[in-house]
Amino acid sequence: MRALSMQPSLVQRVCEAIVSEIVAGRLPSGTRLIQDDLAKALGVSRQPVQQALLLLRNQGLAREAQGRGLIVAPLEASDVRDLYQFRGAMEALAGRLAAENGGARLAREGAELMARGRAALQRGALAEQISADIDFHVMLARASGNALLGDTMSPHWAKFRRIMAEVLSEGDQRSRGVWDEHAAILAAVVAGDGALAEGLCRQHLAKASRQVEDRLAARAAPAGDPAEREVDKAFA
Repeated sequence: MRALSMQPSLVQRVCEAIVSEIVAGRLPSGTRLIQDDLAKALGVSRQPVQQALLLLRNQGLAREAQGRGLIVAPLEASDVRDLYQFRGAMEALAGRLAAENGGARLAREGAELMARGRAALQRGALAEQISADIDFHVMLARASGNALLGDTMSPHWAKFRRIMAEVLSEGDQRSRGVWDEHAAILAAVVAGDGALAEGLCRQHLAKASRQVEDRLAARAAPAGDPAEREVDKAFA
């Protein structure tokens, strides 16, 4: 029997490339995802693109277009609300359990993540901010001692990356606020204060949800499907 490779498969790499373009806004809502164009842009055959698009559809980042094919799914306020309600419940529990399970051991790792996130903020590196943000929350889930928390959250990180981009692209003030909130959560966890850590996690996620929902509502277009755009220089 051959040993399994730990390297990401080609389909996973294609999927990640497309997700990154969606998160960065280079494939905005309503963009038609044309397999031939994506395959050419990424230098791969159509097969891994087809499989990656099916994964994105299952993750809610793509949806069926009128007629045929897929488009980038719109980011809707109701989706944001539902996702953050789910995430708030999961991560509030993770914060409490992490604190109660000896949160002091997270002091060094947490401080390194704080430094990484704030450094990415200073450079204006949005993708790196999002990566550090996710790693912070994954750290709490792992430290909770409940493996189901991390496993339950994992399939949804792609959609949350897209939502995080909405929060963190609002400017330095909001981005600094995110890391200040992370620092307060970390301090509660390290101090072993489970109730405080739980409450701060809920507040942190509820605030992010309100901001994105308000932002989407403010720029909402008239009802109906968004205009479908062809993939145009997204991978240039």
